[in-house]
Amino acid sequence: MNSVAVTSLPIPAPERSLLDLADQCVMCGLCLPHCPTYRIANSESESPRGRIALAKAIANQTWTPSPAGLLHLDHCLGCMSCQKVCPSQVEYEQIFVRTRAALDGQRPGLLPRWLRDPQRLTRLARIGAALRAGRWLPAFARFLPIGSLGRRLAQTQPDLPPRSPFRRLARIVGDQRERVVLFRGCVASVYDADSLAAGRVLLEALGHEVVEVAGTRCCGALPRHAGDVDRGRLEARATRDALCATGSDVVLVSASGCHGDLRDEVAVGTALKVTDILAFIAASSALHTLAFKPLALRAALHLPCTQVNVVGQVAPIRALLARIPQLVVLALPEQPRCCGAAGSYFLEYPDIADRLRAEQLDQAQALEPDLLLTTNIGCRIHLGNGLRERTVAIPVMHPLALLAQQLDTPDP
Repeated sequence: MNSVAVTSLPIPAPERSLLDLADQCVMCGLCLPHCPTYRIANSESESPRGRIALAKAIANQTWTPSPAGLLHLDHCLGCMSCQKVCPSQVEYEQIFVRTRAALDGQRPGLLPRWLRDPQRLTRLARIGAALRAGRWLPAFARFLPIGSLGRRLAQTQPDLPPRSPFRRLARIVGDQRERVVLFRGCVASVYDADSLAAGRVLLEALGHEVVEVAGTRCCGALPRHAGDVDRGRLEARATRDALCATGSDVVLVSASGCHGDLRDEVAVGTALKVTDILAFIAASSALHTLAFKPLALRAALHLPCTQVNVVGQVAPIRALLARIPQLVVLALPEQPRCCGAAGSYFLEYPDIADRLRAEQLDQAQALEPDLLLTTNIGCRIHLGNGLRERTVAIPVMHPLALLAQQLDTPDP
């Protein structure tokens, strides 16, 4: 068992200013084809370099934010496709977060502050889960005012899948391996509980001792990306302390949307190593001991923006799915492309989010799949709700859940 402690860090260099970050952009425009909102609007104001120009004007105090200008800034999904392809290595995420922080309280599309609170959101999710709200609340939504936040929240309430079928498959093979932490997250701990249970089963089958941090822990991404950086830091600090107290330095993440903030905000200054759970399983020396039952189905694989642009690990997902005999894995075309979920974005800007989702679902349905796989809980909810609205019976699940479902392990 490894002992984890917060290490002392050198005094950091002065933080680069928003103006310095914005000045790094040479306005080449190579990012434009990769920006979802630019492709939809075909407007420079809805492009990364247009938003950087606005951020620079704010930093220079040469522009007083107007409602229209703020809307252009707020329409950014934060998918980071522009940052991934930028030849000048512009730190767009830093520009994105700091500009929103500077404008906190002025952003036109900002949800109520209580919807930034991961603890409160998780409590609401648990209440909804206990009431099985996903089965009846979307139908009730039509009685609520059109365009209201309440109607949108009701429409997007997911129907939770069962989490119990995977537990009976767990077994230990070979010698006991290292202890690992499975990060449960906040809202994902409710809406993605089956994926977490599946991850535990697979890790235990590989011989790992799996621990989870008690209670709700947030990586801080939700408030931080909304511009509430102070709340994001508080969430990250509490999560860091809880993870360090587990006695393991390996933190495995199943939701790609949590990965970046866990790696860059929570684990900073510690011995914690944040790793994508699918990449960890794929690299296991004991993977050859696991067998998977055949599944003669077609699975469309959706790769979230965060999986491609932030986690940066896609090959392990395909390699693991290839271990299921007879499964045909179909890649969606034109990846990466944002499905419109983007944290709370699909609640704030449903017109853009639903248009992006429609493109993804059209692509997926053209492949005639039997199921849709994705590695991020927000994408799973958003895409699943879209299929439900289309009355299309294609289940949306995490690759972990499919792997655990097909794990060929004798009953205990």
